[in-house]
Amino acid sequence: MVKMIKTTDSQIISRIYGHGKGWVFTPDHFKDLGSRDAIASALKRHKHAGLIRQLARGLYDYPKVDPQLGLLQPSADDIAKALTGRDATRIQPTGAYAANLLGLSTQVPMKVVYLTDGLSRKVQIGNRQITLKRTTPRNMATGGKTSGLLIQALRHLGQRNVDDRIITQLDRRLDANAKAQLMKDIRHAPAWIAAIFRKLASKEASA
Repeated sequence: MVKMIKTTDSQIISRIYGHGKGWVFTPDHFKDLGSRDAIASALKRHKHAGLIRQLARGLYDYPKVDPQLGLLQPSADDIAKALTGRDATRIQPTGAYAANLLGLSTQVPMKVVYLTDGLSRKVQIGNRQITLKRTTPRNMATGGKTSGLLIQALRHLGQRNVDDRIITQLDRRLDANAKAQLMKDIRHAPAWIAAIFRKLASKEASA
């Protein structure tokens, strides 16, 4: 039993080091290395030793340290990816966060919601709340793509608020490959967003 715990412990350390500083993870990321109890005991020891940090129940990171700022907080994307575990699930930022990622809003929301084809989960880390919301395969058809991010951001802004200034910002931000992807995924966009996709793609064609 002692030998098994030591082996599990060393394998967990090796995996943490392998991913490098900044990695966010859950006990599920190690479920192939030992029993649930052995993994829990190892993570508890590493937390007390200061190697890893517990962000919330069942959520940890191998924190990055800035010389001036000290321990850095992980990004919402890193947290969301960790919450999907080791499953091949996709996530798609929505709402104000999607708009922020595209530079259409300077607001960094404290409540970030992702659509996912995996399990629904929610975690509170300090004053930030990260939510994974399970949705239909149809809604995840553009998950993880620029087209999906743009659909969610534009839905958040609303058709009446998308003017030439917004389209110009997007035109400057999206490269030729991203604009080509919009046309490939245009069938998944609502009609008014599909019209914006075409406008952005035509700007690239006429450039």
